[in-house]
Amino acid sequence: MEYEFPNELRYLQTHEWIRIEDNIATVGITDYAQHQLGDIVYIELPEIGTALQKGGNVVEIESVKAVGELMMPLSGKIIEVNTGLADNPESVNSSPYGTGWMVKIEINNKSEINELLTVEAYKEIVETEKK
Repeated sequence: MEYEFPNELRYLQTHEWIRIEDNIATVGITDYAQHQLGDIVYIELPEIGTALQKGGNVVEIESVKAVGELMMPLSGKIIEVNTGLADNPESVNSSPYGTGWMVKIEINNKSEINELLTVEAYKEIVETEKK
């Protein structure tokens, strides 16, 4: 199976994608991750204003197969959540990089961006996991 991994995004080994625009990071789960989870039925989003450190659990994702979590890719504060996911959690399956985004973070420490994976590095992780 071929998965979609947009080149302009950065990634985490735990299958989150990050789109960085100035000091704001938009975050969701990758195409590979949503395929692994299966049909997503519920998403629990954090409160706006929540401050979290990199690596903290920020979103709970429930699917027909499993419960997963979205990890904080960067330290910062939640400034926006995708409220549309309450009624349409399946948009994560149909459009993981579009309408399926989950949170927007105001970045505290821009140097952490350098620790995120490039699309090439992330593809290698997926290839290894698929074996």
